[in-house]
Amino acid sequence: MSLSPLVIAIIVIAVIAVLVLFWAVRTFNVLIRQRNQVRASWAQIDVQLKRRHDLVPNLVETVKGYAGHERATLDAVVAARAGAMAAGASPSVEQRSAAEGMLTQSLGRLFALAEAYPDLKANQNFLHLQSELANTEDKIAYARQFYNTAVQTLDNTAHSFPSMFVASIAGIRPAGYFQASGAEQAPVQVRF
Repeated sequence: MSLSPLVIAIIVIAVIAVLVLFWAVRTFNVLIRQRNQVRASWAQIDVQLKRRHDLVPNLVETVKGYAGHERATLDAVVAARAGAMAAGASPSVEQRSAAEGMLTQSLGRLFALAEAYPDLKANQNFLHLQSELANTEDKIAYARQFYNTAVQTLDNTAHSFPSMFVASIAGIRPAGYFQASGAEQAPVQVRF
C-alpha cells in the first residue's frame, strides 16, 4: 500500500508543526528559567544592600562620638542611606544603582574623615564596622557580577534569532544591568 502524495504532505506538515511546537515550548521554558535566575540574583543583591543599609547607622553613631562636629559629612551619609533605601522600592535597576552610588561616595568621605581622628581609627567598634562594611561591599560586588551575568544570558537568548519571537510573544523584556556608578569604579583612597 503506497501513501498518496497528499497524505505524505500532511504527515510532513504535522511533523514540522510538532517540531516547531516542541522548539517553542523548550525556548519558552529556557527564557522563563533565565528570567527567574535574573530575579533570584537580584534578590541576592537586595539582601546585601539591605545589610549595608543596616550597618550605616551604627557606623555614623560611632563616628559621631569622635567627630560629632563633622555634621555635614554625617548628614550626607544619613541622607544617602535614606535615598538608597527609598530607591529600593523602585523597580528601576538604574535608579537603584545611582542611589547606591551616592551612598558609596558618602561612605568614602566618611572613611576619609577618620584620617583626622586617630582615636576613631583605633576604636574597635569603628574597625569592626569598617571590616563588616568592606565584607558586605565584596558580597555586593560578587552579587552584582552574578546578576549581570544572568542578565546577559537572558538578553542573549531573548535577542537571538529565532528565540526572539518566543520572547516577544511571552513578554520577556531585557533586564537592566546593575552598573557601578563613577564613584564606585574608582577605588576610594583611605589611608590608616
